[in-house]
Amino acid sequence: MPRPAKGARLHKYKHTPYWYIADTGQTPRSTGCTSREDAEKALAAYIAAKGRTSTANDPDNITCGDVLAIYGEEYAPTVAAPERIGYALDALLPFWSDLKVSHVKGETCRRYVKWRDRADGTTRRELGTLQAAINYAHKEGYVTAAPVVTLPPKPEPKERWLTRPEAARLLWAAHRGHKSQHLARFVLISLYTGTRKDATLRMGFRPNTVGGWFDLERGVMYRKGGDERTTTKRRRPAAIPRQLLAHLRRWHTAGAVWAVEYDGARVGDIKRAFARAVRDANLEDVTPHTLKHTAITWALQNGASVWDASGFFSTSPETIEKVYGHHSPDYQESAKAAMERRRK
Repeated sequence: MPRPAKGARLHKYKHTPYWYIADTGQTPRSTGCTSREDAEKALAAYIAAKGRTSTANDPDNITCGDVLAIYGEEYAPTVAAPERIGYALDALLPFWSDLKVSHVKGETCRRYVKWRDRADGTTRRELGTLQAAINYAHKEGYVTAAPVVTLPPKPEPKERWLTRPEAARLLWAAHRGHKSQHLARFVLISLYTGTRKDATLRMGFRPNTVGGWFDLERGVMYRKGGDERTTTKRRRPAAIPRQLLAHLRRWHTAGAVWAVEYDGARVGDIKRAFARAVRDANLEDVTPHTLKHTAITWALQNGASVWDASGFFSTSPETIEKVYGHHSPDYQESAKAAMERRRK
């Protein structure tokens, strides 16, 4: 039985310092690179161009690796957050790169989920990227048909939110943490505004090209910078709660340029500091996104309407109703009253 084709890959010969691209049925070609990192870039470019012919390929004549490379090179640069596609490609390629597009079916997708061994939500997003790549290749004429990718079940939305004592413990742990006082600012902003982590970390005190900003004179928070692309993650302006506004003004008066900064520089990642604060506060199953859940839950518990909460937290009314609606004191109140009312 013949060995299955290995596909395009890097190879190093003993007689030369350069990396070569070896591909089944093709003459090895030099990348002209001596470093593995540069050679991998050349390999990616080769794979991206490999499947591009003047006519569309049948699904059994083009690999998923080719399709993913095309998607990453042509489409990813046009979106607001190309790194998200990059993360998915990094996860997908080791499994799918040498498989033909015709191999995309339920059994193969389930095998990927088992091989990946991650949460259903994670593998669902990754396989969604594979489907998007196949659809893009079909639309652009690289492949004649677009097989359907079988996705794992959509997980139920997480309902973990912090009680006020839990939030106080987290805030105190963040404030007293070694070299992590900036984390306390992140926690405060998140609890008062329910803004997503990435958007919070890009917030400044004046308009900028990185992200949003706090208008301290008008008391308005602009979650999205003027130069940023609009995404499916709504980032609408919102009024700044007076308690947070007082903190922001104090930080800015003290010389802060960014809402969350360390030694005058914007903080790009709070992963380790946040995990340490959660551990020190003796909390479980808490992530930065839990703070958004907490802010919306508190707002509804305090009587905010679904419509106002949707506008303030830049979250669709459908999501507010589905995930958080039961926290409202008026939740199903009319139906409950109708059932309790004595029948005439």
